[in-house]
Amino acid sequence: MLKATLRSFLAHKGRLMLSALAVVLSVAFVAGSLIFSDTVTRTFDRLFASTSADVTVEPRQDLKSSVPTGAVQTLPASLAGRLARVDGVAAAHPDVGVENITVVDTKNKSVGPTTGAPTIATDWNPTDRSPVSLTSGHAPRGAGEALLDADTADKKHVGIGDTLTVLAQPGSFKVEVVGIATFRTTNPGAALVFLDARTAAKQLLGSAARATSISVDAARGVSDAELKGRVDAALDGGGGGPYDVKTADEQAKSAAADLGGFLDVIKYVMLGFAGIAVLVGVFLIVNTFSMLIAQRTRELGLLRALGADRRQVRRSVLTEAVLLGLVGSTLGLLAGIGLAAGLIELMGVFGMNLNAAEMVIGWVTPVSAYVVGVGVTFVAAYLPARRAAGVSPMAALSDAEVAGVGRPLKARAVVGAVVGAAGVASLAGCAAATKTSSAASLLGLGVVLTLIATVVAGPLLVRPVIRVLGAGFPALFGSIGRMSQRNALRNPRRTGATAAALMVGLALVGGMSVASASMSRSFDQQIDKTLGADYVVQNTNFTPFSREVTDAVRDTDGVGLVVRQRFAPLAVRLPDGKRVETTASGYDDRVDDVAHVTYAEGDAAAALADGAIGMDVDFARDHGVRRGSVLPVEFPGDRRTSLKVGALTDQDAADGFGMQGGLFLGIETVEKYVPGGQDSALYVNAAPGTDADQLRSRLEQTLTPYPQVQVRDQADYKDLVHNQIAVLLYLVYALLGLAIVIAVLGVVNTLALSVVERTREIGLLRAIGLARRQLRRMIRLESVVIAVFGAVLGLALGLVWGVCTQQVLALQGMKALAVPWGTIVAVVIGSAVVGVVAALLPALRASRMNVLAAIAHD
Repeated sequence: MLKATLRSFLAHKGRLMLSALAVVLSVAFVAGSLIFSDTVTRTFDRLFASTSADVTVEPRQDLKSSVPTGAVQTLPASLAGRLARVDGVAAAHPDVGVENITVVDTKNKSVGPTTGAPTIATDWNPTDRSPVSLTSGHAPRGAGEALLDADTADKKHVGIGDTLTVLAQPGSFKVEVVGIATFRTTNPGAALVFLDARTAAKQLLGSAARATSISVDAARGVSDAELKGRVDAALDGGGGGPYDVKTADEQAKSAAADLGGFLDVIKYVMLGFAGIAVLVGVFLIVNTFSMLIAQRTRELGLLRALGADRRQVRRSVLTEAVLLGLVGSTLGLLAGIGLAAGLIELMGVFGMNLNAAEMVIGWVTPVSAYVVGVGVTFVAAYLPARRAAGVSPMAALSDAEVAGVGRPLKARAVVGAVVGAAGVASLAGCAAATKTSSAASLLGLGVVLTLIATVVAGPLLVRPVIRVLGAGFPALFGSIGRMSQRNALRNPRRTGATAAALMVGLALVGGMSVASASMSRSFDQQIDKTLGADYVVQNTNFTPFSREVTDAVRDTDGVGLVVRQRFAPLAVRLPDGKRVETTASGYDDRVDDVAHVTYAEGDAAAALADGAIGMDVDFARDHGVRRGSVLPVEFPGDRRTSLKVGALTDQDAADGFGMQGGLFLGIETVEKYVPGGQDSALYVNAAPGTDADQLRSRLEQTLTPYPQVQVRDQADYKDLVHNQIAVLLYLVYALLGLAIVIAVLGVVNTLALSVVERTREIGLLRAIGLARRQLRRMIRLESVVIAVFGAVLGLALGLVWGVCTQQVLALQGMKALAVPWGTIVAVVIGSAVVGVVAALLPALRASRMNVLAAIAHD
């Protein structure tokens, strides 16, 4: 039986290879994502482990903000001297390192990276753990001198002797590049500027007596854990006081955790591609095995007649599936290695220099690859295998029964109706939900159930839908059009399974297109409704900027009102006993002149007064807060106070006025409790008699020395939002492309096997006068109607998902519904093109058949 199985597998290897491509793609994305993430993790683990001090002392990060505030938490530099006297300490050094800077050259062009990586200014303190070494020039010897890392110098064409301007929080200053430092390990993509220790503290922190951390080296024979305990005890009698004390291992893990978010994005995106490939590939494999079994009905009957029982027949088919999975998994693993190598090279373009020679392939990767590849093919082939085992020997030998054809679809109708009803109920519950969490859960459940129901009941929809889609074929193409329509209707199961692969991808695109279009329109409406300023001045990446930018804007001719915005992390104790950590916005007076704010109670003056705070009315209601309530509030650095609720706003959740709870307060309060912060945005109105367009050109001229700062109006903000949403759409379109590739393979496979199945019929048609061109047209039209059928089902499903997704977004304030009809029409037309392309090879093969050989085909 095994020999017969191997011969059967090799006899159909060409057709099975088409199915194996789906396995290859899914395994490649799984393996590639695991290899890439393991390689990056290992590389950075080495970097962090080799550069971390034995023990590091930092200011305690008691409150973390989801948005940067520009404030740099510091500690006394004199603490290093105190720690140097602790038993077991070999040396202690105050470190200075900040990321809230911008560096520009003499042409006011930014020297920093454009890929989102930071520009870091730090003190020059070469040790064995330094990530860089001086390779040319000399170390900085005082104010006005600096080193630059070699990667940045090469990319930005900066050399020794060039002058750079550093825009820091205390103010800007010029430095001359006196040396180049080269990374010893992986460059994480950042730009590094090194200053001498005193200059770094004074120019970056505003005081030579401050530092951002203390590096402590252990004496010989003292472990890191032991040293940490001694340092911890020396700081305010244990517990570290206002400081965090970490060993080298803990510091490395903390740094790796900060990097983990970036890696997770890449990993989950690639696993998303793998999931789509697996899902769509299942339909392709099911269809392939169903058709192969249908064509081998007599062969299976002979096996049964010779003594093979049902279990052996089923085992034979499943063995073929396992062989297919093994081949696909092996090729997919190799493709995954190539994909990971490509990603490593791509990271080099973005400034993260990884070494492909140090690629990490852990045992989890091949195990996952083979589990996915073999598992997918085994599961997909199980139903066809059961059908094969159910064919009776006599019926098979007489060709009286063909697996899966002509059987009633009652079971599918019942299962599809039950699952579909549950899915519709879930989506209806999503539309009626009032809480985002429950609505999102119901949406996810509804999407899964309706997808399953559509796949199960797809064959039931073949006849009514294709009769409508192909209704014009007879009039346009005569008898050829009629035959193509009937061929598509001949086997509803096969047509439904073939179209299902395309349906999945288009349902995803349809749903996300509606959601993204609705988000874009909602944001447009909210920007129109809330933004009242002529212009908003912000950093390109929304990070804070230095005070001199604010001063320069205020001094610009034609500027009338300037309202600053700052962010402050805080924790607020609420009357219901909950402690909520969030980020509040701080504003200058007259914020109502630059933003359209709706107040349920109170006004801006009451909320921005000293000792006051404002919040969203719904947040207040949920936590038992009223206007006039006095709330305990905690700020970074263990600064505590009580603030009185002066106003309640009634804004949509997506209007951007504050973060969780919509908390906002006066900027003087922010400066008092979060000292050293920087402005995140300036809302600017033109002075009376100044033309807005003229003011823009003046502002842009003023901000020339600050290339990271942009001037935006309402239209710019809308474009910015659209571009950010477009990134999500590009990902969806990439997923669509992958689904289409696999769907095309499915249509090619189906048509190719269908041509073989109808060899005698095609020979008879050719014998009675059907021309080769007419035969090719018939197959192309059949392919087109199948592809469009899948598109119609997918888009209909996607529209429903999109509308329900918009209902979830509406709970977050994005209430506008938009349907991108242009995209939908383009997708339908594109599906017809996909059908034509998929039919090219099967149609060509059919037209080249020898007529007499085809008629004699058994």
